[in-house]
Amino acid sequence: MNGNKENNMNYNVNEKGYYGEFGGAYIPEMLYPNVEELRQNYLKVMAEPEFQKEFNQLLKDYVGRPSPLYFAKRLSEKYNTKIYLKREDLNHTGAHKINNTIGQILMAKRLGKHRIIAETGAGQHGVATATVCALMGLECIVYMGEIDIKRQAPNVARMKMLGATVIPALSGSRTLKDATNEAIRDWINNPVDTHYIIGSAIGPHPYPDMVTKFQSIISEEIKWQLKEHEGRENPDYLVACIGGGSNAAGTYYHFLHENDVNIIAVEAAGLGVDSGESAATSVLGKEGIIHGCKTLLMQTNDGQITEPYSISAGLDYPGVGPMHAHLCKTGRAEFMAITDDEAMKAGLELCKLEGIIPAIESSHALAIFEQKSFKSDDVVVVSLSGRGDKDLENYIEYFKI
Repeated sequence: MNGNKENNMNYNVNEKGYYGEFGGAYIPEMLYPNVEELRQNYLKVMAEPEFQKEFNQLLKDYVGRPSPLYFAKRLSEKYNTKIYLKREDLNHTGAHKINNTIGQILMAKRLGKHRIIAETGAGQHGVATATVCALMGLECIVYMGEIDIKRQAPNVARMKMLGATVIPALSGSRTLKDATNEAIRDWINNPVDTHYIIGSAIGPHPYPDMVTKFQSIISEEIKWQLKEHEGRENPDYLVACIGGGSNAAGTYYHFLHENDVNIIAVEAAGLGVDSGESAATSVLGKEGIIHGCKTLLMQTNDGQITEPYSISAGLDYPGVGPMHAHLCKTGRAEFMAITDDEAMKAGLELCKLEGIIPAIESSHALAIFEQKSFKSDDVVVVSLSGRGDKDLENYIEYFKI
């Protein structure tokens, strides 16, 4: 099964910024100083006791960590297996995104930056960035696709209340990819005083590694929490939804080289993998370069990026982080694609069985239980990456509530 044949494979980034053949820093000359400054300093800064102390203190007192590892009793009974939910939805701002923005804002301050830019799809990363900028008194500009601004109105309101300027991306599909393009343009034009807080495990090295390390608090907690619940640190299965892949990277991190832990990555199939309206990168993607790194990418035969689609604004990204591309290529992770319909039903099921309204992104991960059977004594940990407040309009419209 996953990973057993890859005992000696390394799933962490190497010194050149690659996971196997994926990663690197493919950037315009004008961005080189920014990225290089970060690359030379990020590990050093993160290792400083003072940085560690401030980061951990904020995670505890401001974010509300540790997030619970909750045994979903009724869901477990229905699917005849042991399902635990890692409750990232209970973090301040309602998702895992805050773990990374806290880390990066502390990094930016230490590098002397006083203007912060970010991109956002579902709005959760934008809210988390605006939140930490308010906390630290720094200027915040968030780029967001025009379509996402419409479908995630509550998060746009939150960002503005927190003092951020939200700038619509009007090009291309007017979603996450285009917001990222606009943020990169801004960074090129403001190289000295600006830090770009990338919200996912994507982008030029060192971003995928830095974001993964900040998010690895998730898997660090799962280990000791599972020990308390089950008397062992390792689950049989780890499950997370993947767009760019930061919640998944954080969920997997401390288990990447544990060969008895099966990893499941859940992508958005949209209207169906072969429908032309999908974001299932592992199936549809080919090697290519997007937003500064080499990874798996949905593209036409002549290398033009294909527009992705998902009902979830956080999963309709045409690529996937380089670590995940490596996990896919090596077979360490099993990739599953879930349609809009399957995800929405799974989300509603969690509401009715456990009294938890999940983000539509997280609902994709929950939908695998209808497709895959587990043994009754299997321990399956699912990352509940965010809460569904931001998606109520979508749920209401979809189910005609």
